[in-house]
Amino acid sequence: MQPFIDFNLNLETFLSDLTTLIDNNHQTIKDLLAIADKTYANFIRPFDLMEEEMELHFTPLSHINAVNNSAESQKVYADALPILTDYSTFVGQNLAIYEAFKAVKANEYEALNHEQRRILDLNILHFELAGAHLDEASKQRLAEINLRKSTLTNDFSQNVLDATNAYEKIITDEADVEGISENDLEDARFEEDGVTKYRFTLQMPSYIAYMTYGKNRSIREELYRAYTTRAPQNGAIIDELMALRQEMAQLLGFESYSAYSLASKMAPDTATVLKFLNDLALTSRAQAEREVGELHTIAGDIELQSYDTAYYGEILKKAQYDIDEEEYRPYFEQNTVVQGMFDFLHRMFDIRFEKVDAPLWDEKASVYDLYDGETLRARVYFDLEARKNKRGGAWMHNFQTHCEDTTGGKHLSSAFIVCNFPPSSDTSPSLLRHDDVVTLFHEMGHTLHHLLSTVREHGVSGVNGVEWDAVEFPSQFLENFAYEPKVLKLFAKHYQNGEVLSDEMIAKLIRAKNFQSGLFMLRQLEFSLFDFELHSKLYQGEEIQALLDSIREKTALIKPPAYNKFQNGFSHIFSGGYSAGYYSYKWAEVLSADAYYAIVDEGIFDSDLARKYKEIVLGGGGSQSMQDLFKEMMGRECETKNLLRLNGING
Repeated sequence: MQPFIDFNLNLETFLSDLTTLIDNNHQTIKDLLAIADKTYANFIRPFDLMEEEMELHFTPLSHINAVNNSAESQKVYADALPILTDYSTFVGQNLAIYEAFKAVKANEYEALNHEQRRILDLNILHFELAGAHLDEASKQRLAEINLRKSTLTNDFSQNVLDATNAYEKIITDEADVEGISENDLEDARFEEDGVTKYRFTLQMPSYIAYMTYGKNRSIREELYRAYTTRAPQNGAIIDELMALRQEMAQLLGFESYSAYSLASKMAPDTATVLKFLNDLALTSRAQAEREVGELHTIAGDIELQSYDTAYYGEILKKAQYDIDEEEYRPYFEQNTVVQGMFDFLHRMFDIRFEKVDAPLWDEKASVYDLYDGETLRARVYFDLEARKNKRGGAWMHNFQTHCEDTTGGKHLSSAFIVCNFPPSSDTSPSLLRHDDVVTLFHEMGHTLHHLLSTVREHGVSGVNGVEWDAVEFPSQFLENFAYEPKVLKLFAKHYQNGEVLSDEMIAKLIRAKNFQSGLFMLRQLEFSLFDFELHSKLYQGEEIQALLDSIREKTALIKPPAYNKFQNGFSHIFSGGYSAGYYSYKWAEVLSADAYYAIVDEGIFDSDLARKYKEIVLGGGGSQSMQDLFKEMMGRECETKNLLRLNGING
């Protein structure tokens, strides 16, 4: 058997193939339920492995709809969602399956290993969170809610993508692009009727380039206004989605959607989360106020607005740290960075990557096999450059999962890393900002969490079964190493002459790491508080904006313009998996900061803790609670002090 399936998507037959697969699963479930003496081996494991088949079929469509979006992929995806949702609801609410899991737990729990116990515990919880124990009328209403939610979240995401793709700002005056790097200008430049023009869009590399370096304030505001008013139709979607989430939570016996969300997370209750976030905001505010004062000083007489902060922030950073981000980009050529990251991972974890020839969805995409020592372990796909019809942002998407099947056959893992870095061309390479390097390391951290699992049970292998407020731990952990001098020297080499980034430039980069860290902390806490409080009771219409405004009284030291409707583009919580969970970024950062400093103190490449991290945290996947894996790795409970240290904030 081939260790990896080929990436393949047939849009013409996808829906009929999906229907066939679901029909087969229904029959499998019927056969499993007919077993008189149900055990873990004859019932639980075969049931768990059905999820792998669904993922292998659906993931290519989900991936292509995000990275190569088309009218055809949109239609097939939209048509597939209700089919999948109906099936998911049928399984999740199936009382017979729920009772079978409870029976196996009652009969075998003490004889099972920790992975198998975790499968039972998590599945029983998920059945209860899906309403398997409820009356038929409640189940029917939950089914209707699930179906409608799947449509709304997809519509929200597509609206943001369409609005992002629809906008462009054409600039003809050379004075308006003065100060912008030649690499960014080359991406923007085009000729029309014998006139040189520049096209700036809402795609991140283009948008960031003008907002950071564009001198024309009115153009900055025009771009900012376009970005923060995208997809106004999403306001109605938010209202309906919030009402459905609150109704669902109450049907399941929870006071709010936030409380429902925490049932499967590490955080014990809503009060604990809110205290954690508000305490961080209070601790960070004094430093943020000093940082805003510095911005006002550098900006002079103008009344600072949100569309000024990146521009004057860059001027201030140059003044304070003698650092120019653009001077670093020639040292971060995309391919060299990727290969250097591989070298770093080889030295720290004894893993290596070998490029593979395989048919992919875009000529810029690539695929590598991952070896642990000499053993083939996994496969990773990269799609790193921005382009039209590709969803913005960066993410990891798991594909295959390491596990054993019912015959003892071993399945290997695979995953996608997607970013939106500056595009390369025939005449210029893709030169990254250091922030892009950090993003790549972050997504690789997620990816290794999935790929290096040694767990045998599919449902708790890799990122499966990991508490949502712990899932950012491995990604944040790895991104920190993008600032380590001995790591940077592996790949920070000038793309034209191979010159290694100097010690002086590295020192400047590290000193500037926590530039405006107080402001950044408050912005992340604004997102987290808005998300969590929004899901703590039902808000509708203008109440949502009023809630955001009230949170900004604590977190936004420069008030955004009234037209800013950030929430209409907040895909993380309205079309991603972070609803009532955005706080997870900071919650998990407590773990990642603690582990990072412990490993740095041991020398990084010769660290015994790094080996334990690989074996226990990455190898353990979702087979135990992350707080238990962390304690096993460190030999102690997590210490919170390093979160503020990492962010350069005096607590």
